[in-house]
Amino acid sequence: MTMTKVLSVVPVSDLATSTAWYERLLGCPPDARPMASLADWHLTDTAWVQVFQDPRRAGHTALNFAVRELRAHAAELAGRGITLGEISENGNGATLASVTDPDGNVITFIENPTT
Repeated sequence: MTMTKVLSVVPVSDLATSTAWYERLLGCPPDARPMASLADWHLTDTAWVQVFQDPRRAGHTALNFAVRELRAHAAELAGRGITLGEISENGNGATLASVTDPDGNVITFIENPTT
């Protein structure tokens, strides 16, 4: 079996509210709206984030992003009105900080100096 893409699906209760929030988080509007209940961001050719209206499952997802410079990324997000929690180290040299979306889905940014 050959995989060609990874699509991370984040269930939300209100698509309009969440789309606006994820626009601020990701720094751009969705790349596609393939159906009324879905917004797609194509972060790379093979990694997409999908925000999907599904109130029953909203708030139970964890989404991780690897970044090169976490503190710079946190400052950029703060400029767009999104404040990450405390930056901490995991004991292996990686630093991370999280934020929750309007439904409580947890988004964590990780800087790993070994990658």
